[in-house]
Amino acid sequence: MARRALPALALALALAAAIPAAIAQETTTEAPDLAALLECRGSYQGFIALLPLQMDPLAAVSLGWRPQPQANPFMVEYRLNTPVTVFGHQSDHIAFAGDAILAVLDLPDPRPLARELGLEAGIDTPQKALFGLEVRAEEVPGGDGQGGWIESAVVSVSNVDSHPGKTLAGCSYSRDPLEPDEPEEPGTAAGASPGVALPR
Repeated sequence: MARRALPALALALALAAAIPAAIAQETTTEAPDLAALLECRGSYQGFIALLPLQMDPLAAVSLGWRPQPQANPFMVEYRLNTPVTVFGHQSDHIAFAGDAILAVLDLPDPRPLARELGLEAGIDTPQKALFGLEVRAEEVPGGDGQGGWIESAVVSVSNVDSHPGKTLAGCSYSRDPLEPDEPEEPGTAAGASPGVALPR
C-alpha cells in the first residue's frame, strides 16, 4: 500500500490522551518487541498492551524499564536495561506520548533522519522540527456484526524543548471506526464522477 502523508501531522507530541480505565486494569509480563513497535512494524494491539505499564511502575521494572522523572508533561519516560536499536540508532531511553511510543536518540538535528526515512514536514523552523508519514492503514473487520475499523501507523521524527540536543523517533498507532458509505445524492447520473474526498 502506498504511504500517505498526513496533512496536519497531529502526532504524538501534541497529545496527552488518558489511558482508558478498562485498559489500565490489564498488565503485560511478556517482553515486547520494542524495536518493531518503535519502527511502526508492530501492531495497534501490541501498542495498547503496553499502556498499562504507565499505571504500574512495578510491571515496567519487571521488564527492565526504569521510570524516569517527568521532564515533559506530555511524556512518560523510561530508561532501558537493554538498549534498543531504532532506525539504525541505539538508545536506552524511550517515552510514551499520547498514542505514540518514541525513542530518545542522541541526534541534535532530526532533519537528516527524517530525510533518510522519507518523511513529510509538518513543522520545520530553526527552533522546531516535526516530520511524519503514515506507513500503514489497514481495514479490520468488526466482530459480532459491529462495524469495522481502520488501524494506522505513523512514523514520526521531531525535537522537543524539554530534551535539547535529542531527537524523538517512533510510531503513533491509532484505530478509527470505518465511516459508512454515503448514499448517492438524488439526481446523480450513473457513472458521474464523485466528489474528491479530502485526505484524512
